[in-house]
Amino acid sequence: MNTRREFLIQAPIGLIGAAAACSGKPESQAPSATTAGAPPTFGTAPPVGPEVTVNTFAEAEKLAQVTMSPAERTMAAATWRKTIAPMLERRTGPRTVPLNPEVSPATRWTPIESRGHTPPSKDRFVRASVDPGPLPANDTDIAFAPVTRLSRWIEKRALTSERLTNIYLDRIARFDSKLHCIITLTRDHALAQAKRADAEIAAGKYRGPLHGIPWGVKDLVDTAGIATTYGAEPFRNRVPTADAPIVARLNDAGAVLIAKLSLGALALNDIWFGGQTMNPWLLEEGASGSSAGPGAATAAGLVGFSIGSETGGSIVSPSMRCGVTGFRPTFGRVPRTGAMTLCWSLDKLGPMTRGVEDSMLVLHAISGPDAGDVSSVPSALDYDANANVTGLRVGYFPKWMQEAPATDVDRAALETVKKLGMMPMEVSIPDWPHASLMTILFTEAAASFEQLTLSGQASQLKAQVPDAWPNLFRETRFLTAVDFVQADRLRRKFATEMARVFSEVDLLLVPSLRDEILTITNFTGHPSLTLRAGFVQVSEARSDWAPDPDHPLPKFSPPRRVPHGVTLLGRLFDEGTVMRAGIAMERAFNVAEERPSGF
Repeated sequence: MNTRREFLIQAPIGLIGAAAACSGKPESQAPSATTAGAPPTFGTAPPVGPEVTVNTFAEAEKLAQVTMSPAERTMAAATWRKTIAPMLERRTGPRTVPLNPEVSPATRWTPIESRGHTPPSKDRFVRASVDPGPLPANDTDIAFAPVTRLSRWIEKRALTSERLTNIYLDRIARFDSKLHCIITLTRDHALAQAKRADAEIAAGKYRGPLHGIPWGVKDLVDTAGIATTYGAEPFRNRVPTADAPIVARLNDAGAVLIAKLSLGALALNDIWFGGQTMNPWLLEEGASGSSAGPGAATAAGLVGFSIGSETGGSIVSPSMRCGVTGFRPTFGRVPRTGAMTLCWSLDKLGPMTRGVEDSMLVLHAISGPDAGDVSSVPSALDYDANANVTGLRVGYFPKWMQEAPATDVDRAALETVKKLGMMPMEVSIPDWPHASLMTILFTEAAASFEQLTLSGQASQLKAQVPDAWPNLFRETRFLTAVDFVQADRLRRKFATEMARVFSEVDLLLVPSLRDEILTITNFTGHPSLTLRAGFVQVSEARSDWAPDPDHPLPKFSPPRRVPHGVTLLGRLFDEGTVMRAGIAMERAFNVAEERPSGF
């Protein structure tokens, strides 16, 4: 048993006497009653827990980066069990209080609006009026069509939901053995939903652009009566009794749930209990994570669209790797009720699709607050696919465009901005230690899965390397509460800086995997659109995991051609501007319809 769990439950009475003896005060002299009117005094609680010594603190100082004098260490060792250890009773004492992930912290992250920007006050949603053309004769061509065309064919009854569902079920049967992107196939459920959709449409009850469209969801979102495993061994038999609100909303939109899709265990990278999810464009490398299944399944034409989640890059990275469109909404726009909690102040759910407007069609269906998520807020969606982008101010960081991970595709995208009549503008932010923000992510995640760590169940996860959750959860317990608060204050400074930047520009164009901006904007809550912009050559497989000399990554000669995406960032709750700029750029790039070979 962990010693911290043990010390309040099993601390012998003798230790209390020993502590009193160490203080130089005989136990018999301890006051038996409080003097009338005297206030409670800190540091006079009965001593509890294991004995600590000056050496305990001397070693702990190395982790906490604080230096005490010998006298200070002596005082801390003599008083720790009275002043600090009692505060751990919530977790270790006889009055232990279980804290389920649904219990969010009392403090709540609220993103900061940029000066001079007013979020939309009412919904406006205007789809692009695109003729989908005739229904292809080839099932593969149908499978790879974006939702913008699939929905028009279904609406016109040129295609039935049941046929489309069977096309995807057949493709899953043929290709999932290569990709490992399906955790639970919901065949019977999907066919029943598809038949119901067809009957409704035939009766004139068309629910909208997602009606009859098969979709998949990252397997951390609850589905009633269908396993939701978090991709992790300790949860593989977990079956929720209720749908998450976004699942209920997609059900109401008439969408057809066809599969629960893979994720790296507990939303980290791309390895889960069924193996590693692979990239359809390059089967020798992982799909990236943690929304690995949504990335691979959408890119390979196994679903019409998918739902992923992001805490620190989990939509952006697999969208880049697999060549799909990934949209991370403003923090608070889409409720996380019924989704696995990794970080209360960071988790976001969003669409992963084969086209930019597809993402907006899905976002429109899942937006809106829910009482179960205290961070979700009412937020209007102002979107007009036909609005002009001329004159939009697009900020960029000159230095970042000239160094890795930027490529010629990123630099060409900046030229495309100019050709479309948008105005590139140089911007900058202070060179502050953005990695310090990760203190918040690691601390919240370790708190969410505290019991997994203390019970030893974290050892059941397939990945046990230094950069996997089991080690990170354990290490994080040695960060201090002071570290957390200081990181939170740094977060506020970054948010203020981003508000300044977005008072000067309407959008940012950034290399998708530039660590500074990927980290900062996840913590500030800004919306992010990643879309395919071209192709690059790679001579070595890429990985989310730290290099392992014992398991080198495959190398390629000649290099392999893979998709590459750029990322647009927008003002808080201004997804409409991001999307219409993205649609214009997608048309100008003209690379979205190329498919991975072999699928």
